[in-house]
Amino acid sequence: MKKKISLLAAVIAAAALSACNQGEKSSEQAAVDLTDSQQQLSYQAGYQLAKQMQRDSMTANADAVAQGVRDALNGADSKVASKEVDTQLDGLLSGYLILRQDIIAEERKLNHPNYQAGKAFLEENATKEGVVTTDSGLQYKVVKEGEGASPAATDTVEVHYHGTLVDGTVFDSSVERGETISFPLNRVISGWTEGLQLMKEGGKTIFYIPYNLAYGDQQRSAEIGPYSALIFEVELFKVNP
Repeated sequence: MKKKISLLAAVIAAAALSACNQGEKSSEQAAVDLTDSQQQLSYQAGYQLAKQMQRDSMTANADAVAQGVRDALNGADSKVASKEVDTQLDGLLSGYLILRQDIIAEERKLNHPNYQAGKAFLEENATKEGVVTTDSGLQYKVVKEGEGASPAATDTVEVHYHGTLVDGTVFDSSVERGETISFPLNRVISGWTEGLQLMKEGGKTIFYIPYNLAYGDQQRSAEIGPYSALIFEVELFKVNP
């Protein structure tokens, strides 16, 4: 925790130091040139820390924050040091770091070409005739209605499948191998677990699976990278309770 606090304190100190160098001007008067990347980082660190304090219902006083930074930079002892305050601050800074990690992860996802390609494909695909979208975001299109039993999540199923990426790249296919495969339905990706329960024996369905119902942000194979949406054409032969 202390390493994390030190890292964040260094960033905040960089922001506050610029303000301190403005003399006794108020925070509104001490304009900062935010065209510099270090200044932008410092500003955003301070801004998001304050937002996190608000979310934690902790009232922040900008002048008090600035005074704390000045005292630390000048080598003075803390005027309010106590175990209770330090414990509260540890929790606050831990929450801030978790928030930053979440923001970085979200930015990485939104900027990833696999996510962008999958999102664009699924948005367009949802408008096509015969395509149904479930509450989870799974899309499917019935090719052939079955007449037998529907599996439960705890059943074992025997299927043929043909799997591709949204650009048509084939990454796996029992059809091409020429042999069906059996597996417990609750031990595969959630898109399969949900989707096959909508089928009946003898049916064939195409499933369009968003990344979060497939392998998420993981690199599954050479073909299936992070945030990949997947397409499976599945034929259900038999359900074994």
